This record gives sequence, C-alpha cells and structure tokens, in this order.
Amino acid sequence: MVFKQQFSDLSERLRVDDGNVWAVSDRAAEMAAAGADVIKLCVGDPDFDTPAPIHEAVASSLEAGRTHYSPAQGELELRSAIADLETRTSRHPCSPEDVVVFPGATNALYTVLSCLLNVGDELLVPEPMYVGYVGFLAAIGAKVRHVPLNAERNFALEPEKIKAAVTDNTKVVLVNTPGNPAGNMMTREEMADLAAFCWRRNIWLICDEVYSMITYNRRHVSLRSAAEKLDNVIMVDGLSKSHAMSGWRIGWAVAPQSLVPRLVNFAGATVFGCTQFVQDAATWALRHDEYYMSLMREEYQRRRDFLVERFNGIKGLSCQSPDAGMFVMVKVTPLFSGGREFAEGLLDAQHVSLVPGEGFGPSAKDFVRVTLAQPVSVLADAMLRIEKFVKAQPASEKLK
Repeated sequence: MVFKQQFSDLSERLRVDDGNVWAVSDRAAEMAAAGADVIKLCVGDPDFDTPAPIHEAVASSLEAGRTHYSPAQGELELRSAIADLETRTSRHPCSPEDVVVFPGATNALYTVLSCLLNVGDELLVPEPMYVGYVGFLAAIGAKVRHVPLNAERNFALEPEKIKAAVTDNTKVVLVNTPGNPAGNMMTREEMADLAAFCWRRNIWLICDEVYSMITYNRRHVSLRSAAEKLDNVIMVDGLSKSHAMSGWRIGWAVAPQSLVPRLVNFAGATVFGCTQFVQDAATWALRHDEYYMSLMREEYQRRRDFLVERFNGIKGLSCQSPDAGMFVMVKVTPLFSGGREFAEGLLDAQHVSLVPGEGFGPSAKDFVRVTLAQPVSVLADAMLRIEKFVKAQPASEKLK
C-alpha cells in the first residue's frame, strides 16, 4: 500500500507560473558561485548597512530583556511612532489603535487582502506591478484584473484608466505609489479623486507605500492624507527600503477601526506577533530617521541620475527618469525583441544581470529593470559592459 498524498487548493494556487521572472537572476547567482565576475543589478535589496544607531537601539532592547511575546497588534510604542508620522503628514489625526504591525509589508498586504476578499473576488491592480504580489494574490485566490499603464508616460498611474477598468464585481483596488518597478507617483489630487470614486462604488482602496521615503522630485503624499473619507482606505508601509532594514521584517497597515480587529485576529492566528527588540529598533528609526534617510535619498538620486544619463547615451536604448524608488526602467526595443532577449544576452556576453520587464506585466515587455542598489563605481563598470554588448549587436550599425 502506498500513502496517497493530497494537498490543499491554496498550495496548488501558490504553484503559479511567474514567467521565470527571476531566471536571469538565478542563473547569475549560479555563475557567480562558480567564480564568474558577475555584476548583479536585479534585486532591490539596499546595499547600505542599517544605520548604526538602530543597531545600538537593538542592543539596548536586548539588554533590557525584550525577547518575549509581543501583542498581535504590535507594540504600543511602535504603533504610536507610526501614528505620529501619519498625523504629521495628514489632515486626519491617526491613533495607535488604527495601526497593526506585521513582519514586513508583504505580510501586511497578504493579511489585509485575506480579510477583504474571498476566493474568486475581483481585485484591480495596475501593471507593471511588483512581482511579489503574484504569490499572495494566488494564495488568496483573488480574480486579478490588470490595468495596463502607458509606457510612453513612464507608466503613469492615471486614475481615469483605473476607474474605467472597475466593474460591478470589483471589491478592491490595489495601487503602489511610489511604484515598483517604474518609480511612478500619484499626486494628491489623483489619489483623492480615486479614493472618492472607490468610496462611491463601495470599493476598498489599498495603497502600498513602501517607497514613500525614497522620492526625488517631490515628496510623497500618503493615500490617508489625500482621501477625504477614510472608511474605505488602507495604507501599507514598512522600513525595508527606506531604512535599509529589508532583513528586519517590519511593516504595518493603517486601517479603519472596523477592519483593525480582523487584521489583529489574522495576525494572532498566523504570526503571533512580531519580535519585540526589532519593534523597538523600528520605533527608534521612525523617531530619529531624517538625517540617515536624507543621506540614502541623495545617494540613490546620484545613482539614478548617473544611470539615466548613461543609458540615454547608448544608441538603441532609452530611459525615463523615475520620480522615486530604487530602480530605472530601460527600453531596449527595437534593437532587441524585448527585455528578456536583452537580459539573457547581456548575462551571457558581459556577465551583468538585469530583470526582464515582462515579469512585471505585459506593459513592460520591451523593458528591463535595473536596481540602484549598487554604488556608482559598480554601476559605471556595468554600463561599460552594457555599452560594449549593445555595440556588438549587428543591428546597432543601422542606428549610427
């Protein structure tokens, strides 16, 4: 007799085909492990060290014995720091009771959507979208409808396009501003308009704002600040990108009081609370972060400006300057058939790894995404290799 293994529908949904979005990155890692000189420009993991005072805050917390269970909603001090930040930047006062802490913004989004959607419910999301959404949206079993954005406008998040895509079955709209992969941002007026529209249509509006502190041309405006009514709006943020704390796993949601108990119940049943000493470090970070954040922002902007200028100086490639975030999107057509051909050929020829744009959605198939999470010296070496690769293409002679 043989045991017949059976698995849940949820685990089957998680086997979703991601289009091998990370295939180039994985192959680059294998090449590097074998000794090849590979420049990795794929993953958006900040190359900065977490600021030293945050390490000191952890040490103090550990000395104080902060290694026990934490409330499922999160430590009051951290929730207060988040609420104070929201109150300072919004016309709506925010209470610690409006905040729920999670082990990262991805877990926050998964929890929020799990509390709003049933299997088969319709969710609307603009694309290109952050590829990390694919897994938890599949786990929830949502019916995902995408809103293609205009590549010629640097994938601008246009409310009219989103509103036009809404149907009678739409339960949730999820937007990401500042966005990954394109660094696109919505204005206060656009966010207010979308929030009001969703409120009238009885639709939840969720805004993923994890790049809120990495902006260049103008400051980010939170959905919670822009919306007139808060009954249907949920804001998600975290410290992974802004504070170079990707491995610390701290994120949060700010939500209506009617939803908060459900989020707390879900968090209590799944993660049972976040680490006390990490929450203490996050509290310190949010209360003393401006100096460190400004240094990181300035360096990211320097890298952005360097890459945009260099890419636009290579015949056959083009690059618009993003308003925010840690990436630039580079158009590689018509010299190449699309981002995948470019990324695979570049890795083979010059050992530089980029992410093909198609992994973020069909709108980005002509693009590759390049991370800013490398110093300019490394980016300069990568650009020399990229230029050499492009010039070696037979079709490049026609562009001269």
